Amino acid sequence: MTRSIRSRRGRRLRRPGQRPGLLPALPRTAWVVLGGDFVSAIGSGLTLPCLFIYAHLVRGLSDGVAGLVVATIAMASLAGNPAGGALADRWTPRRALMAGLAVAAAGSAALALADTAAGLFVAAGLLGLGLAVAWPAQNALLASVAGQADCSAVFSVRHASLNAGLGLGALGAAAVVSVSDPATFTVVYLADAASFLAFVPVLARLATVPRPASQPAGPGDQPPAPGPRTGFREVLRDRAFARVWLLTAVIVTVSFGQFQSSFPGYATRPGGIGARGLSLAFAANTLTVVIAQLFVLRWLSGRRRTTGAALASAAWALAWATVIAGGHLGGGAGAETAFAAAAVIFAIGETLLAPTLPAIMNDLAPPGAAGRYNGLGVLAFTAGFLAGPASGGAALGAGWGTGLFAVAAVVCLAAGAAALRLSRHLPPEANRIAPSAAEPEPASTVAELGQPAGLPATAAASFG
Repeated sequence: MTRSIRSRRGRRLRRPGQRPGLLPALPRTAWVVLGGDFVSAIGSGLTLPCLFIYAHLVRGLSDGVAGLVVATIAMASLAGNPAGGALADRWTPRRALMAGLAVAAAGSAALALADTAAGLFVAAGLLGLGLAVAWPAQNALLASVAGQADCSAVFSVRHASLNAGLGLGALGAAAVVSVSDPATFTVVYLADAASFLAFVPVLARLATVPRPASQPAGPGDQPPAPGPRTGFREVLRDRAFARVWLLTAVIVTVSFGQFQSSFPGYATRPGGIGARGLSLAFAANTLTVVIAQLFVLRWLSGRRRTTGAALASAAWALAWATVIAGGHLGGGAGAETAFAAAAVIFAIGETLLAPTLPAIMNDLAPPGAAGRYNGLGVLAFTAGFLAGPASGGAALGAGWGTGLFAVAAVVCLAAGAAALRLSRHLPPEANRIAPSAAEPEPASTVAELGQPAGLPATAAASFG
């Protein structure tokens, strides 16, 4: 019978010839962090789709003011993302994440109690700031506990679990929330706050993972090895990071930024489908991500991360071409099928991107600067999420829906070509998806790890 072995960092390893599994062999600490993130994602799924309805129909704000309340969450990220990165470097990612979760919980609880426009703006700002601080801190923490070899794998699993949590939360909100009963909104916002707070004690008790001196510090309070100070100015001078940042901002603008705003607007107006068809398309997207993410990660194993980003861009170009086709079918079952197919293709692009750009940013970061690299890196996503809806909304308002998605498809193809060119500007170790789950460890490594008695006491203690 084949026995599994544990590495120095708590990862299960396979003996030579053992059939590789689909689930990445991540360290135990990484699974703890991912589990806490999954719980908080369920809470976010309960509330994020409801904020506009809550502000407009329950609290009586006008359409325009309710829209500004929603936008406040995104605007807070412009300050929160860099702040979260700086705090992660100063306090450690674990402590910065705890702070972000606490602020987000306060914001969600305040939304449950707010009954004026001013109260809703303050609460939305708190929620947005907390989420913005938590995002780069969590990225830095996941990269720290996973290590360079599993960085792509941990971001892939996080993308799948995040979509699963948001989807479950949205289903729960659909079953509970009712405009005729404002108390149901209070319940879901308080549940959202509880989901953030439930993650905090888990992080507080998170054990520090022993790791070699050549690797950054773990999730505890051990500082990284001393080195030259890296501030935001030094991060911006990193030309490789600047190229990754710009590529990320462009890709997010023409992909996620359009899918969350222009896609539903085009599908329901020129496309002629109703709320039911749109809901089915988004459900198909979420299910595809959850089901396909680990298969895609396994297929990408050993390949360049820039190749994954290029393939993601190509998938999104195909998705937008499918959207244009669906928009000219005149509604009905044919249009619903086309838009659902576009959402599925878009999801494949998501799964191709997840193991790439965030992992590259973390591998480019020198010791002690992962927080700042993630803070500015996440800001590229925020910029795309803001620029995408703004540009898409203007184009749809002018009746240029088909032109919008045609341009987006062309830009996606250009971004794919840029991703391939990016590989010449990256160090090889930052541009490879390591075969964490797809290939067995070399025989010499397995043989060495099979003798825990010969290891130092701290390393041997991590064996199961």
